Formats: sequence, structure tokens, C-alpha cells
Amino acid sequence: MDEMKFEQAISELEEIIRRLEDGRMPLEDAVKAFERGSELRKFCEAKLKDAQLKIEILSEEAEGN
Repeated sequence: MDEMKFEQAISELEEIIRRLEDGRMPLEDAVKAFERGSELRKFCEAKLKDAQLKIEILSEEAEGN
């Protein structure tokens, strides 16, 4: 997953959510999908946190701090 792009992860996560909300997935598959969705959520949160930190650093540099 390390080489996955943020947009790919979000797209996959959205698809998992859609399938889970549909409610027609067998329980075992739903559990696996939920586990994968949890991994993707953590991955996306980490990517967003990294981007936010980079923006804060660049903003501080631009202000001369």
C-alpha cells in the first residue's frame, strides 16, 4: 500500500463503503472489506497529515520564520 496514491486509496475506500452499505455482501466478505477499509482510512489519514505538515512548513518558510 506504500506505493498507492491517495486518490487511489480514496476511490477504493469509497467503493468498499458503497458495497458495505448495499448490504448484500456475505458476512465474511463484509468483515474482510471492513478490515481493508480500515487500513485504507489509516493510510489516507496519514497522507493528509503529511500534506498538512508540509503546507505548514512551507507557510512558515514563506513568512520568514
